[in-house]
Amino acid sequence: MAIFVLVHGAWGGAHGFRKVRRPLWAAGHEVFTPSLTGVGERAHLTSPQVCLTTHITDVVNTILYEDLDGIVLLGFSYGGLVVTGALEYVADRVRHLVYLDAFVPGDGDRLAAGPAGRAVARLGSDWLVEPQPREFDDPAEAAWAAARRTPQPAACFTEPVRLPRPLEDYPFTRTYIKATGEPRPERGGPFWDAADRAKASPAWRYREIATGHMIASNRPRELAGLLLELA
Repeated sequence: MAIFVLVHGAWGGAHGFRKVRRPLWAAGHEVFTPSLTGVGERAHLTSPQVCLTTHITDVVNTILYEDLDGIVLLGFSYGGLVVTGALEYVADRVRHLVYLDAFVPGDGDRLAAGPAGRAVARLGSDWLVEPQPREFDDPAEAAWAAARRTPQPAACFTEPVRLPRPLEDYPFTRTYIKATGEPRPERGGPFWDAADRAKASPAWRYREIATGHMIASNRPRELAGLLLELA
């Protein structure tokens, strides 16, 4: 039996993994999908004080309070920063680290420092970042998800990540899963750069799913099958 901890992206929530949880449960595995403070089902807890550290603590506390060990820890999109920051506290409990079309930051990196950060930092108020548009294969799924997307505190994007040592120095296995259903931009971008890093390194595994960025909504069974293969 594997233990999966799946961390959602910006402006989302645990509900984004609802179609992935089911086949993993059906295969006899444990699945935890912590909701990050201030977004999704926990939007009522939003405040200017919510930051990347808050979200790292959400995930770390789930792992520690549930006493999870030997886990498959996955971060989707912005969740890549969260799972990376969590390594300072729970790296010894991670068996396999998965980045799902996600940012792969180094020590001191922050989302708002680069081109991707400038793209998301369109503030809806002094401290909130409005959701960015996302493409879904199914219009009904797009409408369902749009009704649940919430603004996110800006401090989540401006706080730097702490990573005690390079990812490749940790003993766990690393995998990058790239969404390839959209054309690669001429200048690449952070997700493509991370994919290139994984493909070029013997310290990483690399997989692709031919859909857009919202993989868990567009191809949930394919993603679940890939996670079962990796686990």
